[in-house]
Amino acid sequence: MLLDPLRLTPDRDIPAPLLTELTALYASQHAFHALSGDFPDPDDIRPEQVAAELARELAQEGVEVLLARSQGRLVGVVVTLDRHPDPADPDPWVGLLMVDAAVQGQGHGRRIVRQVEDRFREAGRDALRLAVLDANADGLAFWTALGYQVIGHRPDLQLGRPCAVLRKPLRRFRRAARVAVVDQQGAVLLFRYHNADVGIHWALPGGGLEEGESPREGARRELREETGWADLEPGPLLCTWEHDFTRMGILVTQHEHIHVTPGPRREPGGPGLAASHAADGILGWRWWTREELARETEPVWPPGLARLLDAWEAESGHRGPGPA
Repeated sequence: MLLDPLRLTPDRDIPAPLLTELTALYASQHAFHALSGDFPDPDDIRPEQVAAELARELAQEGVEVLLARSQGRLVGVVVTLDRHPDPADPDPWVGLLMVDAAVQGQGHGRRIVRQVEDRFREAGRDALRLAVLDANADGLAFWTALGYQVIGHRPDLQLGRPCAVLRKPLRRFRRAARVAVVDQQGAVLLFRYHNADVGIHWALPGGGLEEGESPREGARRELREETGWADLEPGPLLCTWEHDFTRMGILVTQHEHIHVTPGPRREPGGPGLAASHAADGILGWRWWTREELARETEPVWPPGLARLLDAWEAESGHRGPGPA
């Protein structure tokens, strides 16, 4: 599906063939227009009325009209607002989402919403809002199924119609890499972290990748930054996994590459390490035997770390776990 801005002619008009498509799309949703009251006769929507309605939308600062096409056919239109007129509302809004009734039920609406969310997420926005008419039960069901939650009720700005206001945090996607450093007795180094969302947990040295950085490069850099060790290289890939957490107040889905490498048992150290750990929420560290991992009551990331290390040792021939 392609989602592109509505492009006007040099005279600020909608090209005639496109206006014909848009009018057919609007007319297909006569049941919605009967609810909304946007047009005098929902069973007789005319091109000049559609043009006037879109011109009104585009006259507002920060408004964008996006056209959704699938296999060349216009299947939907969505109107977005970069910022609400209320200065206390920091979120962008979806002002309108309309899908051609002839192709409803084929997932076009969900795909349009996903692309709109991606656009605002890439622009650094943290959430998206919209209003649904109280009488529009189908619309409310659609948006709540996509994870939007009702946060209030108020009349809309245009006609004062009673509406439910919905909001959805926009989860960011983050790539990360970590290294499991395993000593000759099979113990592994873990850091103890505190995160406001997930609480206390244990994780391997590592963190988010920088722009253009490969997982192995990021794992090497993070290991040096968090331990001060410059003599170890990330070994083979132990596993990949994803988890959700809150970072600086933003919901994040993090995809991690976990590498493993043998290394001597020692303590992290180096200039500025304590301040770096404090900034990252690292409370401390210790070496863990496989038996200790199995008994630990605080969460250990990635889950099943002991089993993963057992499998790696069996395949690599690294010395198995013994007394710590």
